[in-house]
Amino acid sequence: MQQKRNIQIIEWEDLDKRKFYSFGVFMTMTIRATVYPATLIRTRLQVQKGKSLYSGTFDAFFKILRAEGVRGLYRGFMVNTFTLISGQAYITTYELVRKYVSQYSEDNTVKSLVAGGSASLVAQSITVPIDVVSQQLMMQGQGQHLTRFRLSSNSETGKSAKVFGQTRNIVAQIFAVDGFRGFYRGYVASLLTYIPNSAVWWPFYHFYAEQLSKLAPSDCPHLILQAMAGPLAAATASTVTNPMDVVRARVQVEGRTSVIETFRQLIKEEGCWGLTKGLSARIISSTPTAIVIVVGYETLKKLSLRPELVDSRHW
Repeated sequence: MQQKRNIQIIEWEDLDKRKFYSFGVFMTMTIRATVYPATLIRTRLQVQKGKSLYSGTFDAFFKILRAEGVRGLYRGFMVNTFTLISGQAYITTYELVRKYVSQYSEDNTVKSLVAGGSASLVAQSITVPIDVVSQQLMMQGQGQHLTRFRLSSNSETGKSAKVFGQTRNIVAQIFAVDGFRGFYRGYVASLLTYIPNSAVWWPFYHFYAEQLSKLAPSDCPHLILQAMAGPLAAATASTVTNPMDVVRARVQVEGRTSVIETFRQLIKEEGCWGLTKGLSARIISSTPTAIVIVVGYETLKKLSLRPELVDSRHW
């Protein structure tokens, strides 16, 4: 009887760390540039009341493109690039926690769940202030009436002002109104969204990859199976955590202070259907994102293998 084939997982101790971080920065930047328009669209869909501005993901895409051009799809992107720091913190925490948990449990689901949740906790502590600013910039243009802060007219003139002046303008407004705490508005909601999302994604990713490996021909490259498993895991995690993601977006953009009150008002105004707002955009963006992330991350790890281990692995 043929033995069940397991997809090999490259662990932290197998990696050449210099290569890992060098390639990792480039990979993270490429991924963020690719998926940013979908993130912007999702944010606008989640913050709008009912369907006051856009009727759906594709409607939002074409309306933004017509009214604001390609630049409109990248509002706040320069600020968002600072999340490169959180990206590196995320993958480092994930790999180190996996290594630590393996001392107590060899169960891959347990290692993935704990490491994924821990990595998200660290990353969100860095990301939330960047998100607060970039989301305010995302809402400018067609969505500016939905946000508390609007760019002053003189911040729109000149090329340098468009990149740095707008950011400085929004940062100053947030600090003037809310102080330092304003940059961590929605922090709890972010943790309640992204820790479960990350904790769910990794176990399901390995689960789907393992199940696909049992169905696929024995000579099927592992990377193809992993590229298929990524979107399945992303769709699962997005569906589970989307209600909290809607609440998080409203807390951060509208300046609310209570997660519970925001949740109650959302249910009251739009019913349970309101909890699915932005889900299609999330799944649409998460599918290519997951493929790019999985292929990029698994390739990154393979390229970063210690030289003595390269020939000992089957892909």
